[in-house]
Amino acid sequence: MALREISRSLRLLFGQTQRCPPVVAANTTVLLLPEPSANENEAVSPNFENRNPRNLEQMALAVKDRGWKTSWPHREFHHRLMFSRSQRHVTAEVFSSTSSIPVLSCSTREWALKKELHSTNCVAACQVVGEVLAVRCRQAGITRMVYRAIPWTYRSDSVQAFRNAMKEGGVTLSEPRRKYVGT
Repeated sequence: MALREISRSLRLLFGQTQRCPPVVAANTTVLLLPEPSANENEAVSPNFENRNPRNLEQMALAVKDRGWKTSWPHREFHHRLMFSRSQRHVTAEVFSSTSSIPVLSCSTREWALKKELHSTNCVAACQVVGEVLAVRCRQAGITRMVYRAIPWTYRSDSVQAFRNAMKEGGVTLSEPRRKYVGT
């Protein structure tokens, strides 16, 4: 009961002090700040800092690291897709140009995929890995990447099934050429 009366009296006290006009001494001056105009609110700052690191690469303005001409695969990419098949499993990984650790990956070693497949190295497994990786890429915001298949495996049914699944999933398997903007 005592706490209720104390809190009620405090509320009344604060309520009364908020309602009272501010008391200004006779010798003090009050500085009134001018109201900001609508033009100041809509003005654009001349200093702009891009906080989205992928913005320039999506507009095809970012510089790609070229690497050495003699190295294979070439390093001129923002994101690279690597597809590999072993005797037991199918693996696909997306690498960034700045890191050797995969950004995204999908494999038939994952239990969720393994339990749905009859065989983990057949053409259907390659297609499923492509579909799942395409969904993961779209969720991560990666819609374009470089994919260069090894020339002697390019025409195999499994690689074609993987590529078609990625394309149908909404991922473009080439990056745009860089746009050069004159300054």
